[in-house]
Amino acid sequence: MSAGAWMTAGAVWEGSGVREAQRLGVSLLDGKTILVTGVANRWSIASGIARRLHAHGARLILTYQGERVEDSVRKTAAELGGGPVFECDVASDESLRALAAAVGPIDGLVHSIAFVKKEDLSGKVYDTSRLGFAMAMDISSYSLIALVGHLKDNLNDGSSIMALTYLGGTQIVPNYNMAGIAKAALESIVRYLAFDLGERGIRVNAISAGPISTASSRQVAGFSAMPAKVAAAAPLKRTVSADDIGNCAVYLASDLSSQVTADVHFVDAGYHAMGMYPDPPKA
Repeated sequence: MSAGAWMTAGAVWEGSGVREAQRLGVSLLDGKTILVTGVANRWSIASGIARRLHAHGARLILTYQGERVEDSVRKTAAELGGGPVFECDVASDESLRALAAAVGPIDGLVHSIAFVKKEDLSGKVYDTSRLGFAMAMDISSYSLIALVGHLKDNLNDGSSIMALTYLGGTQIVPNYNMAGIAKAALESIVRYLAFDLGERGIRVNAISAGPISTASSRQVAGFSAMPAKVAAAAPLKRTVSADDIGNCAVYLASDLSSQVTADVHFVDAGYHAMGMYPDPPKA
């Protein structure tokens, strides 16, 4: 393929919409069925992932938790191929058993689920309540184990599992607090599941997204200033979007990543690699 052709194909990764991908003949996920959790609204990171998976030919199955977001998730599903939508409460084994019985065979799973009590996203970590700790770990971390445990027979050999994480799981991000502790556990779970499932050719990876304005991220005290700080310090001098995260998910869901597992993939314009930040521009 010529350099020009490579550049044209590369435009698919930055563009949006299935027509663009079809026009260029690049559909990396044809024939694959992928279950995506966490599509709460069209601004969520999970929605960006779902859009890009759909653009590359994947058949999507979406889940929702609670009647409050059901209509929004069903609307998103209708816009992205009209795939099935199921209720899923990851804190309920009964709900997970019902999900496993309903979805059929799948080729991929996207875990984009987290919950931390608002009071545990500020202040001091040592003030975290026992209940708050247990709830955050159950929903944000153990839920990946629970989903995989119930869906292991649904997952085809060679499938791809992806979990959304954040830099606060390995480095101190003020006010991220309990969420960072839960993300650290989630990343460890990713590695151990990768080992357990590797004999079936199933890959398990995490995507560490840069700060993106979502309903969840805005609960973190001081979040509004974070995207600009990241853009100023990151090597690529920019922020990232949900579609950028989706592009990484397409790669991890596709056969291009068949030998890639047990890792955390940073999509943050390189911010995670910085050890010292440059001086701010002079006024």
